[in-house]
Amino acid sequence: MPSNVSAPAATCSAAPVRVVMLGHVDHGKSTLVGRLLHDTGSLPDGKLDQIRAVSRKRGLELEWAFALDALQAERDQGITIDAAHVWLKAGGRPFEIVDAPGHEEFLKNMITGAASADAALLLIDVREGVREQSRRHALMVQLLGLTQVAVVVNKMDLAGWSEDAFRAVEREFGAYLASAGIDRPAFIPVSAREGENVATRARWHAGPTVVDALLSFAGRALPVDAPLRFAVQDVYRTSEMRVLAGRVESGVVRVGDPLVFSPWNKSGFVKSIERWNRPPSAEARAGESVGIALDAPLYVERGQIGSHLAHAPVETDRFDAKVFWLGRDALAPGRDYLLKVSTQEVPCRVERVKRVVDVASLASVETASVARHQIGEVTIATARPVAVDEGGVLGRFVLHAGARIDGGGIVSLAGVRDLRPELSGLKSANIAFVAGQVTRDERARRTGHRGRVLWFTGLSGSGKTTIATALERRLFDAGFQTYFLDGDSLRHGLSANLGFSEEDRSENVRRVGEVAKLFCDAGAIAIVALISPRRADRDRVRAGLRAGEFVEVFVNAPLEVCERRDPKGIYRKAREGKIASVTGIDAPYEAPEKPEIELRTDASDADACVQRVFDCVRALEVTPGTT
Repeated sequence: MPSNVSAPAATCSAAPVRVVMLGHVDHGKSTLVGRLLHDTGSLPDGKLDQIRAVSRKRGLELEWAFALDALQAERDQGITIDAAHVWLKAGGRPFEIVDAPGHEEFLKNMITGAASADAALLLIDVREGVREQSRRHALMVQLLGLTQVAVVVNKMDLAGWSEDAFRAVEREFGAYLASAGIDRPAFIPVSAREGENVATRARWHAGPTVVDALLSFAGRALPVDAPLRFAVQDVYRTSEMRVLAGRVESGVVRVGDPLVFSPWNKSGFVKSIERWNRPPSAEARAGESVGIALDAPLYVERGQIGSHLAHAPVETDRFDAKVFWLGRDALAPGRDYLLKVSTQEVPCRVERVKRVVDVASLASVETASVARHQIGEVTIATARPVAVDEGGVLGRFVLHAGARIDGGGIVSLAGVRDLRPELSGLKSANIAFVAGQVTRDERARRTGHRGRVLWFTGLSGSGKTTIATALERRLFDAGFQTYFLDGDSLRHGLSANLGFSEEDRSENVRRVGEVAKLFCDAGAIAIVALISPRRADRDRVRAGLRAGEFVEVFVNAPLEVCERRDPKGIYRKAREGKIASVTGIDAPYEAPEKPEIELRTDASDADACVQRVFDCVRALEVTPGTT
């Protein structure tokens, strides 16, 4: 266990109430937590002696903050860097106290600590009064939806226990909290160092102590009665089934339930609910992590959200949001970010900054960007649809710029158009797949080979079409039933209504994959030449076929070689700024990780590449024309 995390003082079957402690640097949060541990009898054996020894070594009086500030940098600087989690028990109830850092540089850690809390204690040094950071913390509490709040006015002993000073803070901050939507929180005058009004009432104060405030907080009930949201975290494959591993964030899922997975709208029935080291069960409820096996081998991947169709989340590629910005560079329209909603990850851009909230006055100010530590109201456009709600796990998100978390916010669905009816793949409950009377085995006996899909992927100019068309000729002359599918050719008909956005390109790959699947089912070898830049799109085609039927051929050539060839002139036009979203220039290409065949066309000529694929195909089949 990390040294800055204290062990639970006692075992309790009830879930602890999570309380985040927020306040400006040096307002006494860590001291208050240390004192709470002591006054509730929750300090582990020997911990008090350890605190005294460390304090003496540093020439200090008894320093309660050392109960949790275990990092050397924290002790040396007298500030909390990371959110420390401690457990205590009061009134027979368990609590988890999250001591969040108050220094401006560590706001990200503070938000991490507050994001899953049930309640908040806001600390203010009575001598310093309400600071801008105090107001910022209050807005964060409101943004995160915390309604259980108490304000601890600390260091009253250093202010001579002046009731006037306390009342001044109570009036100013109480009015601010009410304007922010936090109504009538308790205000408690405290000396954390001396323990006054921490666990026992002292001086002229007739209201609750800090412990009383804790006991007034209720734990957040698991959202069992809310609509089902099953967040897929990973997919495990066995010889018998594909198991979707994830967490039931809300609602209940039962064996036999029909589920739809957003945003791709694949649907199926729950065949079993798997548990680790336990037998399968008939249902899983909010808060449980389980595996779900479906009645059909659907292609479902990490980031998809399972729900009941009648209460499915909204699918959209554009929504308004309130964002708390932490990035050093301002949040501005046109910049690229990565949006994370539950397990969903999708590139996005801020389409518009509507306004920012002035921390001091709470007034809305029109502006073109959101500066660091400001709260802004923005419109976000995503590269492809995401599943969102207003509230709950799909109502909160974070924004990344590179590896950094640069902001977080909440979704507003006001005026949002639900794209679910328009997205492909959403099937009526009144249709069924009808198979013909001729089986695949019968077709294979007649043709002498089984149907397959040879999927040629690579950059434009890598040689996909040259090799694929020559291969079709060789295979056909050798007695194979073949058909060549070219990405550009299909855009003249089947995909004529699609553009070149990331969403449209994924849909084009899906359509080509479905056509190739039909040729494969008919016993032919479908030869597909398509850039298909996203690995997930190619994997989705693979998942729709039987084992061994999808053969991925990676036609690999460096970008500079492809640019020299430039058969369609697209690289030249992209460099001149005449066209956008060109793979390899301003749009990414995700190379296959484990292709069945890789061809280096910068090192081998077309004939050698064709021969290699031809030999691989022949090795998979019996002699063509025989039964």
